[in-house]
Amino acid sequence: MNVEGALMEARAGDAAAVRAARVSAIAGKYADPVDAEGRFPREAVEAMRAEKLLSIQIPTDLGGEGASITEIAELCSVLGQTCAASAMVFAMHQIKLSSLVEHGAGSDWHRDFMRRIAKEQLLLASATSERGIGGNLRNSICALKFEGDTCFLEKDATVISYGAHADAILITSRSHAEAASSNQVLTVFLRDQYRLERTIEWNALGMRGTCSDGFLFKGEALAAQILATPFAEIAAQSMLASSHLLWSGVWYGIAADAVARAQAFVRDAARKSPGTPPPGALRLAEVSSLLQMVKSNIVGGLKIYEEARTDPNRLSSMAFAVAMNNVKIASSEMILPIINQAMLICGILGYQNGTPYSLGRHLRDAHSAQLMISDERILGNTSAMLLVHKQDTRLLG
Repeated sequence: MNVEGALMEARAGDAAAVRAARVSAIAGKYADPVDAEGRFPREAVEAMRAEKLLSIQIPTDLGGEGASITEIAELCSVLGQTCAASAMVFAMHQIKLSSLVEHGAGSDWHRDFMRRIAKEQLLLASATSERGIGGNLRNSICALKFEGDTCFLEKDATVISYGAHADAILITSRSHAEAASSNQVLTVFLRDQYRLERTIEWNALGMRGTCSDGFLFKGEALAAQILATPFAEIAAQSMLASSHLLWSGVWYGIAADAVARAQAFVRDAARKSPGTPPPGALRLAEVSSLLQMVKSNIVGGLKIYEEARTDPNRLSSMAFAVAMNNVKIASSEMILPIINQAMLICGILGYQNGTPYSLGRHLRDAHSAQLMISDERILGNTSAMLLVHKQDTRLLG
């Protein structure tokens, strides 16, 4: 990514974009060592804190800036163009924050917690996976136990992305020991309220800097830290939509930088042979149209979400769920062909590490897209809904 160009472009827009561009420059500086070492992108996250981006979604009356999901998706794409792992950490944090913003406003404890996030720039992690349920986040084996006003939880979480580096974890469980597996709640546990015992080490193909280890979680917190809204509603009305949209913003950023590198390669070839059509020029035109399709898909999804976000019935509708699922499927499946095309344009210089056109990290990071909430699972859910839901065939609406 041309960081100087991004900064100039951001300065012509809003202040958040300027701050994100500065963070992106720092993230890009450390992207390769973060990937090679499989380490947490601490420099980028500290830059997010310094720029106060971790609280940007929190309402202004609680110390934040009231940024919309659309605005945050743009920041995810900016970060994704230099370091996908840093961008994904930012996106995951904002996804958990969306649950607090949308469902914690009626609780004194959660409102105070949001004030603290804004003041201290706390980093939030998520624990929805669990050994024994696979990737089905809408079921839990573990359950809260209570003694007076205190709740206790032990969970064998197969993945807690950057869990060892978070300041708080929002974790799902059954609401009580006798509850059904789908009767879930979401609870905030602060860093000094839990212990983590690493059970699975994250040594993955890509997104290595997310440090998505597995942990045995043991926590003790106030019952007031449980969000009052059932997790089924949180998932349907904020979490899944924000996940699909913000993740898609990250993936678009990866693909956009791959296309930018391919364009730079073609331009350099054109300068060396004036008057001769450079190799890869037609492929570049083709891949540009594919990138625009991804962009249009995400922008359309964001528009649907922003129009629906004040209507709980619409947010919980099949039409909304199908639309958000389609955004995720299309984004996650289209970015790999785009990066592959960019690799073919750049040739061996794209295949090699350490060149201005290197695309190996992009390609490896992009492979995670179809696995983050498995596309197979999402397609299965969508197919079940389409048995009873009429497909919207309007072009506008």
